[in-house]
Amino acid sequence: MGTVEERIQKSETRIFKAVFPSTTNHYDTLFGGTALHLMDEVAFICATRFSRKKVVTISTGQIDFKKAIPAGTLIELVAKVDSVGRTSCKIHVDIFMEQMYSELRETVVSGTFSFVAVDEHKKPTPILDDLD
Repeated sequence: MGTVEERIQKSETRIFKAVFPSTTNHYDTLFGGTALHLMDEVAFICATRFSRKKVVTISTGQIDFKKAIPAGTLIELVAKVDSVGRTSCKIHVDIFMEQMYSELRETVVSGTFSFVAVDEHKKPTPILDDLD
């Protein structure tokens, strides 16, 4: 499978979404809960790709909403493994906002999510057990 560093690089996960009115609030900006849902999803995919094990979210770190995300923009969610413990890993997620018809791109939300690997009995298990 490679070294931990190689696995971290290979597991970086990116998802693009268009922000449509159906995902916005009465201010015409993306619901904060929708942003959190998307962040947890991309973090889960990253943790799974890194460990190739069953993982569950155990906590979130601070989530910083730096700027509102209006309808009619594109967002990219980028998840990267930040640290690795015996049974868990921490994933850092950034949401970048892009204007549809310009090159403007900026980081608008950042946060961390922690995952633990679980066995068939839903008990913590080593997150990595097949390193070269």
